[in-house]
Amino acid sequence: MTNSQVKRQEQQTGGLTTTDRVALSLKKRHRSEKRFRNLGLSAVALGFLLVLILIGDIVIKAVPAFHQHWVALEVDYRPVWLGLESDYKQTNGQKALLEANYRRVLKKSIYQMFPEVSGRRDKRSLFKLFSGNAEFIVKDWLLENPEFVGQKRLIWVQLDDDADSYFKANIKSGESGTRIDSSQAGWLARLQQKGQIEKRWNSEFFINGDSREPELAGVRGALAGTLLTILVTLLLSFPLGVAAALYLEEYAPQNRWTDLIEVNINNLAAVPSIVFGLLGLAVIINVFGLPRSAPLTGGVVLSLMTLPTIIIASRASIKAVPPSIREAALGLGASKMQVAFGHVLPLAMPGILTGTIIGVAQALGETAPLLMIGMVAFIVDVPTSVTDAATVLPVQIYLWADSPERAFLAKTSAAILVLLGFLLVVNLSAAFLRRKFEKNW
Repeated sequence: MTNSQVKRQEQQTGGLTTTDRVALSLKKRHRSEKRFRNLGLSAVALGFLLVLILIGDIVIKAVPAFHQHWVALEVDYRPVWLGLESDYKQTNGQKALLEANYRRVLKKSIYQMFPEVSGRRDKRSLFKLFSGNAEFIVKDWLLENPEFVGQKRLIWVQLDDDADSYFKANIKSGESGTRIDSSQAGWLARLQQKGQIEKRWNSEFFINGDSREPELAGVRGALAGTLLTILVTLLLSFPLGVAAALYLEEYAPQNRWTDLIEVNINNLAAVPSIVFGLLGLAVIINVFGLPRSAPLTGGVVLSLMTLPTIIIASRASIKAVPPSIREAALGLGASKMQVAFGHVLPLAMPGILTGTIIGVAQALGETAPLLMIGMVAFIVDVPTSVTDAATVLPVQIYLWADSPERAFLAKTSAAILVLLGFLLVVNLSAAFLRRKFEKNW
């Protein structure tokens, strides 16, 4: 190339040589890569920030549910108020105490603490400040200590949810968000000044079942129902899913039927969960007659929903086992079943457990299919078997979120934290099992 041609080319390219153009191109590419990397980091940071905001909001709203206000009442166990005869001990003392009028004892004792409250409406407002469970606390205490009939005792009982929320929110009566009027606020202030109101850890949130009264509602029933339902789901879906994956990968011939089965498994993984609930209602309950609102029925429905996920993940894990493992085992004289169960399955177990975790976590958060089979019912008792009526944590959260009482807002957030904690325990257990079964080759 002559000097005139070089000058002409430099004029056309702005006076830049090839080396300069390559350097500029590299700088441009590096800037693009840096922008893309920063964009990715920003997306991860934003997602992490949103998760922190979500969890922080849940925790802040859940904190009030973990403590509760109690009030000390001076209960007067007068026999006349209890409705006891003078010779009740000689006739049938324990039965007489069981049938005594403890509601009247509670009311009379409360009115005795506030003698200036005389009107019928004011007395009703005063009595509403105390939990509906107060009567049973008063009863249970006397049944355990029958020698105190005719005496006064200081007994701690729970405040009603409105009064409890009044103290937790720290707002004045009449403001938005409280149902405590000025008279009730004055009575509560007097009790607080006397040191008769105390804030305690709300252990009953973990040991009680559901209740219409927010101050008495707990997650024990829903937690027990969740454990039983997930247990049934695991017992059904895990062995069936692993067996189906093992057969499709190691034994099934490649023909149109296996292709059809594979397509159907992939399609079932994308079916909306409520469809499985309709299937459970139409077939499992109406045809096979399994009980409604029972962990057994819920576990069967969730097993059908979880099976495709476990099968797909298990097949991928089995396929990832190197063919040399199979060939070496067969070369040493092992049968096909010995190869599958003695070599392939143990090596694929970490991936299989991962798929099972994903399926169980998905089932643990499902609500729609369980609503269709009746697990939305109001269940107070804690289930003890898979055939007892029960509910699960996601449904319990849904029911509390739909309740109008202010105190159920904190209970809802607290139940969400319990559900997240349950998921964390499941994932940690699965991670431990994965590490235990993991082998390098």
